Amino acid sequence: MDIDLDYQAEMLAAKIKHYLITTMGRTSEEANTQEFYKALSYALREEIMINWLSCNKTYEKNDSRMVYYLSMEYLPGRLLCSNIANLDSVEIVGLVLQKLKRNYGDIMAREPDPGLGNGGLGRLASCFLDSLATQHYPAQGYGLRYQYGIFEQQLWDGLQIEAPDCWLINENPWEFRRDLRKMTIKYGGQTTPSTNIHGDEILFLRDYEEVSAVPYDLPIIGFSEKHRFSVVTLRMWSTKESPRNFQLQRYNAGKLDQAAENTTLTDVLYPSDHHELGRRIRLKQEYLLVSASIQDIIRHYLVNHENFRAFADKVRIQINDTHPSLIIAELIRLLTSKYDLPWKMAVDMTAQVMGYTNHTVLSEALEKWDQGLMFYLLPRQFKVIERLNLEFCNAVRSRYPNDEEKVRRMSIIQDGVIKMANLSIVGSHKVNGVSTIHTNILKNEVFKDFDEFYPDKFINITNGVTQRRWILESNPELGKFITKRIGDNWITDFSQIRKIEKFAEDQDSLEEFISIKQRNKHRLIEFLSQENRLRDSKGIIAFDAPIIELDSLFDVQIKRIHEYKRQLLNILHLIMIYQDMLENPTAERRIKRTSIFAGKAAAGYEVAKQIIELIAAVARKINQDTRVHNHLKIIYVENYNVSRAEMIIPASDLSEQISTAGTEASGTGNMKLAMNGALTIGTDDGANIEMREQIGDEWWPFGFGCVDKEIIQMKADQSYHPQSYINANPKIRKVLDSLSDGTFATNEKEHAAFTNLRKSILEGINGNPADQYFILKDFDSYANAQLKVEHLYQDPLKWAEYAIHNIAGMGEFSGDTAIKKYCEEIWNLKPCPINEEIYRSVENEFREIDRCRIYVGSK
Repeated sequence: MDIDLDYQAEMLAAKIKHYLITTMGRTSEEANTQEFYKALSYALREEIMINWLSCNKTYEKNDSRMVYYLSMEYLPGRLLCSNIANLDSVEIVGLVLQKLKRNYGDIMAREPDPGLGNGGLGRLASCFLDSLATQHYPAQGYGLRYQYGIFEQQLWDGLQIEAPDCWLINENPWEFRRDLRKMTIKYGGQTTPSTNIHGDEILFLRDYEEVSAVPYDLPIIGFSEKHRFSVVTLRMWSTKESPRNFQLQRYNAGKLDQAAENTTLTDVLYPSDHHELGRRIRLKQEYLLVSASIQDIIRHYLVNHENFRAFADKVRIQINDTHPSLIIAELIRLLTSKYDLPWKMAVDMTAQVMGYTNHTVLSEALEKWDQGLMFYLLPRQFKVIERLNLEFCNAVRSRYPNDEEKVRRMSIIQDGVIKMANLSIVGSHKVNGVSTIHTNILKNEVFKDFDEFYPDKFINITNGVTQRRWILESNPELGKFITKRIGDNWITDFSQIRKIEKFAEDQDSLEEFISIKQRNKHRLIEFLSQENRLRDSKGIIAFDAPIIELDSLFDVQIKRIHEYKRQLLNILHLIMIYQDMLENPTAERRIKRTSIFAGKAAAGYEVAKQIIELIAAVARKINQDTRVHNHLKIIYVENYNVSRAEMIIPASDLSEQISTAGTEASGTGNMKLAMNGALTIGTDDGANIEMREQIGDEWWPFGFGCVDKEIIQMKADQSYHPQSYINANPKIRKVLDSLSDGTFATNEKEHAAFTNLRKSILEGINGNPADQYFILKDFDSYANAQLKVEHLYQDPLKWAEYAIHNIAGMGEFSGDTAIKKYCEEIWNLKPCPINEEIYRSVENEFREIDRCRIYVGSK
């Protein structure tokens, strides 16, 4: 036994026992798994605190330029697992748990996933914080602490039911409440005009509604094999814990909803905006994040500065999508009114510090707010936007004096609506897309006018994910496989992964890779059999999960449910496979296939929820049909989150990235799956294109579908007619007919839902054109690509060869690479490792305190 390792294990075990006794009143023998999880977290937290405090003191001493990352979503996943991996402590913790007779998996499973986000936006933000910490950049994240997440998804006989995500029902040992950093937010009220010392109009507020926001801090730990790891703070604001937010007089007057409105601002991510209350809460949420965060940023800056002369040099703020874009108006307001800066200087300074990341090209997803609601809730901020817009429109008119239509398109305020993307562009010094195709669409189509007006403002930084989370932690056997062959530098320099391709033809390596994949598939099967049992129409778990064949192709589509992501294309193709099997029972069997879906539909997105219903109904029918003899199974994984992704992704064979070309900004699930050796069946959309270029066409065999220029042309000349594809292909007609002929529906509600999906393709619904995402246009191409999948999967060694080449081509898609580009091209940020003298001082003080014990009643 390594003496140092054994000693460290003994010390950690002693710490765990200490916390069990002092915080829970339990010995290590009698503590339950939940108590043991908390004690282990507390023990590890001690070491993290030394570095966390040292980081903050180093930034303060160096007066470092800081980047502040604002996002409505974060999806960090379980922190204990991630922290153990990033501290390079897997072996030590494993040894401790062995000594104390505890199961590693049972302990890790006690931690719930933090309910701070929903999809790729939140997971990307978390990957970026990990990369900032690992590369020692001075940074801080800001978000909201959602009491009930977005929701816990339950499928009641296929129907999505939203239940509260009670991730905070037990104490979270990783968060720190910071009451001394509480901020006050003001809504509504009446304005009184005045001027600052420069004569600029400012507004004072009276009769306003005041809300308190209490911050909770999470430490985000950078990877390190040594003790000098950096820690980035994720500060989350909550209105739940401030008693003054509850309006007792309104409660006593019987106005219960009004009384509790401000305490519930941080209850749920993305409340439904299909009604006035939901829209009001959303806008309040966004301003809460913005106002509390910018107050905190300014407070932090003023620790080292007496005025704002250095503000534009020391502060960088990144807006992750448009949700935090009100920070532009709020910073201008604060600089002019509270700190007496002249208007022009405040506007210029704000633009210097702001950067905006756009994540969508869909017009309906570009956030807009009703002018009346904005004026009612945020009258001072509205006036700032109004003046900023007036000056900007005048500048556009000056450049294009005879093009008032261009002025209308570029205006921040138009027809009673405030366009938040336009505000973000005008108020930032850089705007970035998240893949090459996405950025080109922004520059050439969506924001073409702005790109002409600001020729140097738009840049591309393709998304990335952290290989530490998605290989080292989630797929440790694959991590060891890679390290054994190319060393461990890939953990912090993912460009090294290219070296693995020389093992793609090595027989022993291929066989070992296949064995790892099989074990991961077996682990997923075990997980699904225990944790993904089926509910009946009343929500009661009443049915066992279907039996999954280990040797089947694990065909995976795991992402938010949205029409443009085309889960509908996938399930329609599976219906076609099923029909082929029934029609030709004596024909040569196709490969065994297990199709795995996972993802949540927004609570108010009815069509997306109907797609989930259809997938569940088709699964119900096929999984019980003995005629297909286990050759086809469909699984819907309930309540998809980071932890479930960590089970599914390492086991995946085929990655479904099948969005309509020109609709997916980037994608990050495509990267995680490819890093884990899943082959991609995908359109030329988002980051798929760059992945194909890096991996090479030879090893990217399952591309299909129209490219974005073809889609644009068909929309422009209105030449796409879905009916012609139905007329030309009897198989497509039969598939669509099954949606309305009772093949899969078992009740009237299902029949209406599936008929509506059929109508969306044949006629169009909700004012949209027929088959607006070109499902039938790409159907034959997709089906042919799936035949290629079946052919290749019959040769396991060849499939493994392709998989290793895919892994080898993923070096450019690390979050570390993306963050370096942000630091170089937007923030001009330099690494700032922990100052050694500060670290020793903090550590020595901690060690002195750690030795203290009070012994009562003995000498």
